[in-house]
Amino acid sequence: MLYKCSVDLSRPASDLLELVTLVVRGAAGEREQLSLTAVAALGSLERCGAQRVTALAAAEGVSQPAMTQLIHRLEHRGLVDRTSDPADGRVALVSLTAAGRRALAGRRQRNAERIAGLLAGLPDRDVQSLAGALSAVLPGLRERITADAISRHGGDGRPEDEEHG
Repeated sequence: MLYKCSVDLSRPASDLLELVTLVVRGAAGEREQLSLTAVAALGSLERCGAQRVTALAAAEGVSQPAMTQLIHRLEHRGLVDRTSDPADGRVALVSLTAAGRRALAGRRQRNAERIAGLLAGLPDRDVQSLAGALSAVLPGLRERITADAISRHGGDGRPEDEEHG
């Protein structure tokens, strides 16, 4: 579903992109155990459920061989499992393990603490304005992004245009 907006979105979009970039840099802190691509892949598995490696690669904008290597490393660390796709036994589905959920939750907690530290230096009024804006837009953006990811991958880790069979 497309939403029509009478506001010029170029400035808010640009500002939001800059904010995201600043937050990612600010939250990065010391060298993390998981790369941004690994965290993104784990997050995709958490949001959308088990997926094929090809779907994860497409969603994260990396090659299938690169995603296969990443999944192998994550599997070796116990963060993901690979199982046969019930619809096509030749294909593996990747899913998040309990350890993967804990690692993702820990990463998010550390990042939230770093971001809270960054926000602590701002005036209370600005932080309250930001909190209000985030409360207003995050639910809708979260819903649209999740729905888009599910529609691209058919809810089962397969891109919609991929044959099922």
